Amino acid sequence: MGTNGIFSNNSLQQTTGEQEPATHVVTLVEAVNLALARAMQNDPAVVVLGEDVGTNGGVFRATSGLKERFGCRRVMDTPLAEALIAGVSVGMASQGLKPVAEIQFMGFIYAAVEHIVSHAARLRHRTRGRLHCPMVLRTPFGGGIHAPEHHCESTEAIFAHIPGIRVVVPSSPTRAYGLLLSAIEDPDPVIFLEPSRLYRMVKQEIRDDGVGLPLDTCFTLRPGKDVTLIAWGACVHETLQAARELEKRNISAEVIDVASLNPIDYDTLLASVEKTGRCVIVQEAPRPCSVGSEIASVMAEKGLLFLKAPVERVNGFDTPIPYFRRENIYLPDVHEIVSAAVRALEFT
Repeated sequence: MGTNGIFSNNSLQQTTGEQEPATHVVTLVEAVNLALARAMQNDPAVVVLGEDVGTNGGVFRATSGLKERFGCRRVMDTPLAEALIAGVSVGMASQGLKPVAEIQFMGFIYAAVEHIVSHAARLRHRTRGRLHCPMVLRTPFGGGIHAPEHHCESTEAIFAHIPGIRVVVPSSPTRAYGLLLSAIEDPDPVIFLEPSRLYRMVKQEIRDDGVGLPLDTCFTLRPGKDVTLIAWGACVHETLQAARELEKRNISAEVIDVASLNPIDYDTLLASVEKTGRCVIVQEAPRPCSVGSEIASVMAEKGLLFLKAPVERVNGFDTPIPYFRRENIYLPDVHEIVSAAVRALEFT
């Protein structure tokens, strides 16, 4: 299987009887494709829409092969109109469908904010539970792909601030598959942010069994006792590398993938900080009013008596992300994460 996300019909056939679910070694973008195909196969209410998602399979080919398999009534190419995509998705969701819409890049999502914030997030509340909005809005986000700044933004805090919306960020093929399946089944709207830098970085073995992963839950990727490293999305990759570098210095780092930015599983984060006494938060986004800022404030509010040092934050600069010649300066790197952990450990 190649890296364009195309799966043969045979490889995605629903298992029957005692037949074992197929296993695939896939990239993150292929895991998204696999989850979409599984959800559409299992539930005829699931539909996919967005710019170029049908004939071209999406700008990153996340939807390749779906139109050929499920037809143009379930995989719909839309005009270049993000407001239309979000508005139509709200309407579909309110009438019993489960739309999975794609916004080509996070920098294009702002035209859709009116429908996301004013309608999708409030539909259950506004109708006192009579209607709900089971829609998923997928979009690539983050830097590291040598693209202009509006293709590389990390403005997840905008949506994490809105009550009624889940914000989910996978950091590996396994979590992309499981979290997307759960997001599609969720009765409320989900913003599903896919780190474009990770789309084809690594491969993992995935069992295509249609089983989702829990939402609203952090994932502890590496146990440790000296310092807690908290990250999400693409930054999980550098954070795990930093933990391995710290191990060479006899420092045991616990790595936690937040995965859900709204709501956040603070119980897991606080339990880790209670154990280690030190905390480093890593994000691509600028620091002011960010998700990292909110996590730091909760650590100070509810974890103050556990902390042995101030919370450290590693983040992007308070500027638009630069063009590709300088984006590596902007993005958090392993050295910065290691330095922040060492500062926390040396604090007296």
